[in-house]
Amino acid sequence: MPKLDRLAALALLALVALPVAAQQKRAPMTPEETAKLIAKRNDIEQELEKLAVIQRKLMIPMRDGKRMQADVYYPKQGPGRYPVIFVRTPYNFNWWDVKLGAPRDMTGELTAIKKGYAFVEMQERGHYFSEGNYEILGTPLSDGADEIEWMGSQPWSNGKVGTTGCSSTAEWQLAVVSQAPKGYAAFNVQGFGAGIGRVGGFYEQGNWYRGGAFQMLFAPWIAGEQNQVRPMFPADATSAQLEAASRMFDLAPSMPPVDWGKALWHLPVQDLIAAVGGPHGQFADAMPIPTGGRMIQRTPNDPAWAKGGLWRDDMPVDLPGLWFVSWYDVSQGPNLAAYNWVRSHAKGAAAEQQYLVIAPTLHCAYKRAKEHTVVGERDLGDARYPYDDLVYGFFDKFLKGVDSPVLAKQPKVTYYTMGANQWRTADTWPPKGVEPLTFYLASDGKANTLHGDGRLLPAAPAKDHADRFTYDPLHPVPTLGGGFCCMGTGEPGAMDQSKQEAAREDILVYTSEPFAQDTELTGNIETTLYVSSDVKDTDVTVKLVDVYPDGKAYNLDDTIQRLRYRNGYDKPSEPMKPGKVYKVTFSPMVTSNLFPAGHRLRIEVSGSNFPRFDRNLNTGGHNYDEDKPVVAHTKIHHSAEHPSSVTVSVLRH
Repeated sequence: MPKLDRLAALALLALVALPVAAQQKRAPMTPEETAKLIAKRNDIEQELEKLAVIQRKLMIPMRDGKRMQADVYYPKQGPGRYPVIFVRTPYNFNWWDVKLGAPRDMTGELTAIKKGYAFVEMQERGHYFSEGNYEILGTPLSDGADEIEWMGSQPWSNGKVGTTGCSSTAEWQLAVVSQAPKGYAAFNVQGFGAGIGRVGGFYEQGNWYRGGAFQMLFAPWIAGEQNQVRPMFPADATSAQLEAASRMFDLAPSMPPVDWGKALWHLPVQDLIAAVGGPHGQFADAMPIPTGGRMIQRTPNDPAWAKGGLWRDDMPVDLPGLWFVSWYDVSQGPNLAAYNWVRSHAKGAAAEQQYLVIAPTLHCAYKRAKEHTVVGERDLGDARYPYDDLVYGFFDKFLKGVDSPVLAKQPKVTYYTMGANQWRTADTWPPKGVEPLTFYLASDGKANTLHGDGRLLPAAPAKDHADRFTYDPLHPVPTLGGGFCCMGTGEPGAMDQSKQEAAREDILVYTSEPFAQDTELTGNIETTLYVSSDVKDTDVTVKLVDVYPDGKAYNLDDTIQRLRYRNGYDKPSEPMKPGKVYKVTFSPMVTSNLFPAGHRLRIEVSGSNFPRFDRNLNTGGHNYDEDKPVVAHTKIHHSAEHPSSVTVSVLRH
């Protein structure tokens, strides 16, 4: 989902992965660096022109008459028919860089040509040169089917198409796979959680929600994407005319600068984009689009979610798949649940043709791993991996039909264990042999801050000394690291939580005794809390933390539950009764992390994690259209009667 600043980079994966430009500010290039970049781009473009047939700004008709813009490349020399690697994106891939006056880096396209593939880039509906209205998570599935069938039928195609991409360039794929268009042969999805509507225990509607709370990253992201009013060229313009025009107009919008660190505080939430002068669109406005607008007003079980491009676990996926997931992404839980669902439900050979790689990186940051891969503030060691070799090995097998030595030795699951800082392999996710280990929350009634008496014990305490915290929506616990992207504020990843834990009375801290021996947590983390409050509705957040002997405390994953949805998302929401104790089960967290001897496990509990999640205003009302919050006084109960607990998955080697 992050804004694309350079689509074509050093190789195929870098071409389709989307840098998190909103969170990583780069220093401006010097004139010398600019000159070198221009020279490199010109050299690559010249080589591409020698080796490939190039057809740019083709306008491909869809079944409803709207036309999508495509750039096509295929080898000049060879058999004449080639397997197709397909990249579809809402982001700009105009080959000509208007600002620098030189072509963009076309290394990805050139690599595909040299390896004997046709390469097709296509703009999503409603963006740049493509016609129609854009709808996040709702682009017609017929577009994907029409595009793939068009590619498979071209005289330069061998009839087989494989898709690849990260974030928005991946999220449309699974739903289109389920439509089984002719020619679709294999898919590679990377950081694709916003394409999943419902799977397993996750009912998040494309990561719009987690635990029923709105993930606020979508507000700044949509502000730059819901461009319903935009310049368009005449319908009778030829491809040659459009290519010539693209040297002068690449249609990339220049959005007014917004300080999202301040803007995300605006209430009511439905007016966030309007308040910064953003464009009219589906975030909060009624739109003439198939699935309806006003996304911020939809509940988690709104039937509109099922009308668009989201994949759900009642939709078949029967093609070979290559899946890339990150530990510090928005969506690792739904991603892994989707992988497991496909392996257990795909028909025929496809069930055993699914390959998973889990990296310890941020969203779409696979190729930025280094000898010392620092994610947030934590050095996670040498996390480099030969992604490009694997992608092409995968496509060689399923698009060309040739034996791939790379894929032949590829395990079904390859994952990175943080702390051990090692790549590991398995036949399944989680690996066979994981064992549950349950810790029970306990205290003498004062677990507030890390200086309190919160403990994680092997058995539930006999008596209830409930812990209390006050959640004030006007003074929420600020987001500190974690798996998010694209908010335009904050830094994701592993961040030391200890200073925040020490300073805030509205954070309850429960810590285990030091591990006596190295202990690896690999798999799901299930949390059940017994909660009461004095309001009709509020949120409870949970964070999983690795505490070092020196006191540093690095977050591994987190979750949240909006208590009105405690009974499930397919049921009507239900207000709380003041003082009544409710059993609350959270969406599972997931990780792979080694706790060396001397490290401790910690659970943080609070009422907010802002701005990653929107603030519950505690009124029991709609929340999205309110601006007057009330303060919640919440209790976490822990006793034999109310055994609040966290169950981790331990893998013993």
